[in-house]
Amino acid sequence: MMDASQGYHQIMLASEDHKRVSFITSDGTFYYVDMPVRLKNAGATYQRLVDKIFQPQLGRNMEVYVDDMLVKNKETHSHVEDLEETFMVLRKYRLKLNPGKCVFGVSGGCFLGFMVTQRVIEANPAKIKAIPDMGPPTNINEVQRLTGMMAALSRFISKSIEKGLPFFKTLRKVKDFEWTKECQQAFEYLKAYLAKPPLLVKPMPGDTPITWARHC
Repeated sequence: MMDASQGYHQIMLASEDHKRVSFITSDGTFYYVDMPVRLKNAGATYQRLVDKIFQPQLGRNMEVYVDDMLVKNKETHSHVEDLEETFMVLRKYRLKLNPGKCVFGVSGGCFLGFMVTQRVIEANPAKIKAIPDMGPPTNINEVQRLTGMMAALSRFISKSIEKGLPFFKTLRKVKDFEWTKECQQAFEYLKAYLAKPPLLVKPMPGDTPITWARHC
């Protein structure tokens, strides 16, 4: 798992675009030679960049989301070769990494807020624990916090909209807040559900819908 160092600043600007990012100071007029982070399209531009340069690897031995990179393989003996392939691309396009946020040779870890292992993706335990540890909301802000946590775990909560419907109904009554019996029942059910959250599992060759469901 790797993290780009100041990713946006590594995108060199075409010479014809320099005048579009010029600025005036007391010492004269200057311009950026690489992409300034404050540009609204910086994130999208950087994503297009990594999608293009790592295209031969994406889905095969690598996943990339903006400046978060994951080099993966089920066979440990080929991991060094996968890293060599990745670093060749990084050197070619002069991309730098943040050593403090890179880990190598691990069987699993946290990527984009999820716990990733060889075959299973599960929710971050810290995010799951936040809901069972939470008391019944006493105001609108606390209900919003609850629905926000549910949204972060939506991939792991089957029919999350349906389960959170009583909470969304409460949010409509901003002036007349009421934590109803229906809300409390939904809240208790959600806590019980998250006591053993489902896992996201990639189907393997030979898996049937029944065996895959058992894996989950």
